[in-house]
Amino acid sequence: MTELLKLPVLPLADSVVLPGMVVPVRLDDPEVQAGVYAAESVDRKVLLVPRLDGRYAAVGTIAVLEQVGRLPSGEKAAVVRGEGRAQIGSGVTGPGSALWVEAAPIEDAPVTGRATELAKEYKALVVGILQQRGAWQVIDSVQQITDPGQLADTAGWASYLDLGHKAQLLAETDVVERLELLISWTREHIAEQEVSEKIAGDVREGMEKTQREFLLRQQLAAIRKELGEGEPEGSDDYRTRVESADLPEHVRKAALTEVGKLERASDQSPESGWIRTWLDTVLDIPWSERTEDTDDLVAARAVLDADHAGLDDVKERLIEFLAIRSRRNRRGLGAVGGRGSGAVLSLVGPPGVGKTSLGESVAHAMGRKFVRVALGGVRDEAEIRGHRRTYVGALPGRIVRAIREAGSMNPVVLLDEIDKVGSDYRGDPTAALLEVLDPAQNHTFRDHYLEVDLDLSDVLFLATANQLDTIPGPLLDRMETVTLDGYTEAEKVAIARDHLLPRQVEKAGLDTDDVEFTDVALSMIAAEYTREAGVRQLERGLAKTLRKVAVALDSGREAPIHIDADALVTFLGRPRFTPESAERTSVPGVATGLAVTGAGGDVLFIEATSMEGEAGLILTGQLGDVMKESVSIALSYLRSRGLAGDLASRKLHVHVPAGAVPKDGPSAGVTMTTALASLATGRPVKASVGMTGEVTLQGRVLPIGGVKQKLLAAHRAGLTDVIIPKRNEPDLDDLPEGIRGELRIHPVADVAEVLELALEPVAETAAA
Repeated sequence: MTELLKLPVLPLADSVVLPGMVVPVRLDDPEVQAGVYAAESVDRKVLLVPRLDGRYAAVGTIAVLEQVGRLPSGEKAAVVRGEGRAQIGSGVTGPGSALWVEAAPIEDAPVTGRATELAKEYKALVVGILQQRGAWQVIDSVQQITDPGQLADTAGWASYLDLGHKAQLLAETDVVERLELLISWTREHIAEQEVSEKIAGDVREGMEKTQREFLLRQQLAAIRKELGEGEPEGSDDYRTRVESADLPEHVRKAALTEVGKLERASDQSPESGWIRTWLDTVLDIPWSERTEDTDDLVAARAVLDADHAGLDDVKERLIEFLAIRSRRNRRGLGAVGGRGSGAVLSLVGPPGVGKTSLGESVAHAMGRKFVRVALGGVRDEAEIRGHRRTYVGALPGRIVRAIREAGSMNPVVLLDEIDKVGSDYRGDPTAALLEVLDPAQNHTFRDHYLEVDLDLSDVLFLATANQLDTIPGPLLDRMETVTLDGYTEAEKVAIARDHLLPRQVEKAGLDTDDVEFTDVALSMIAAEYTREAGVRQLERGLAKTLRKVAVALDSGREAPIHIDADALVTFLGRPRFTPESAERTSVPGVATGLAVTGAGGDVLFIEATSMEGEAGLILTGQLGDVMKESVSIALSYLRSRGLAGDLASRKLHVHVPAGAVPKDGPSAGVTMTTALASLATGRPVKASVGMTGEVTLQGRVLPIGGVKQKLLAAHRAGLTDVIIPKRNEPDLDDLPEGIRGELRIHPVADVAEVLELALEPVAETAAA
């Protein structure tokens, strides 16, 4: 049985002493002094007990008081040497003011194989740590320790263990447990040390790299100075500008690479100028600038209505675009961006209907920046995609320049006259536009000059064209087509009154009180002095009238000058356009057709006559192959139905007036058939009837395009009855209500119905 010892307690508030340790203890605490003085009566032995957080530990260290003296600083201290662990018992009385307790010494268990293996492992870990610190004398001392318990107690000197760890080691009586704890703690320390050293090494390497680059730049500047070249102008400024600019990460990386080339390039090298130009271009692009779209759909529609009359299809599409974006913003989904989110609208219609001016109104209504790109006559692919930087004078393409000019990444970009883009040996610009106008691709548009991805998915592209036929199919497939077919006479008068007249009055230097236009006068200019789908000639007519008014006022005539029907004849001369359908169709063999030209819908007269001579067919009027085939089909149909009369044995001549204008298309088929039937039967075509449609050998009437434009042209020409193919009936939904009420529209499926509707009755013909 272990003998109990009666020992004074020496409390330790900021340290833990393990067996085998020799440490100095300051005598600045009365309890510590009392314990040291009391030790003289028990062979200079004390019980060192850790007092952590105000509580004494259950296990202490029996220590011998080696010496009492003063530290170099003058403070009194005692040197103690730990000998072994002791279990603290109950308190007892003793001499002096010290705290006396009974202590039961704790003997280490016999050494086992497990303890020996753990001791070897722990010794290797400790030696590794000491080698890193260069403590070679301590390594020798550790290597000489063979007892596992004694080796474990050397951890009292470890700086990486805190008081809690050391107190846990003191309280642990099993050597194996102590060694396992020490191995676990030491491995954690080594792992932390490796991470810290790696971080410190990375920081040190980064600092060394920065210092090395600084020294190299200083040396480079000195070498250039000796060579008389000097520092490339602005190279330091470019690095600062790139680092401070708000650029996407991939753009910043490319720009810093170019700045590095600029810093290494000689000032005499032409490459330095190319790099500066490229960097200026990249820094000028508004990579992070965006404007906020308006959320007030009513106000946006009011802006569109105030700037343009009609064009409901376009306005509705833009309001839908705004509605989707505002709804996403309200739900916190953010702006639509990336693959498949672009909006590309193609506005197709005759000249003068307001396609180009609509783009600016759209930008105004949406609260976006507006920029126009004129594509008419562009023949070089590099105009769209940019030139490669290897060429002298290389520039980015028009799309990049438009974004830079707009100052934001979500402007309204108007691609004007996209149907007039040409192609030659330098490439096909329409093929380059395929990526720009494809919502599935334009979020990663790559310009040849920039050579970095540019996101165009937030740009609203508006393309304008007069005809769809000249736009390549793949490009047309990427755009959402909205057709602007022209204005009715009432819409033209409203446009003239609200938009054109105020603008021209201001241009002529007049006041609104100087001239008064009646609605009759405006209607006459629109109907009798001009004949067009748009309002461009109407505006010129107004401008000419106002110039005459300005001259009259300067000649002494009193204001206001009243413009009515009689005054128009004075200022503009006699009307140029009068209804001629009745005159032209008064004889058999003439039919009124409807066609679509680059200037919109138009009326076309087809004349047929026969004469004595060898049977044959003469076609004149610059007809294309398709129209020539329509004549042959019409003649074959009439012969197969027995309606050709004696035409088969006579020489036929079919002519389409305006012979200097090339004409082609299938929609004149029913008109050709009607003209030939009128000639064969001697029944004139009704003066009030116009017609359009493709015909087959079996007499079927097939659908055609441009119905709305043709019906507007028929209304302008004074026709009251229009024959269209049955399958074109859905196109009538786009026709304004006013025009639909004034025209009698006859959808037909067979040529026999056309002839019945178009030809004068037999009785009336005989009476005539």
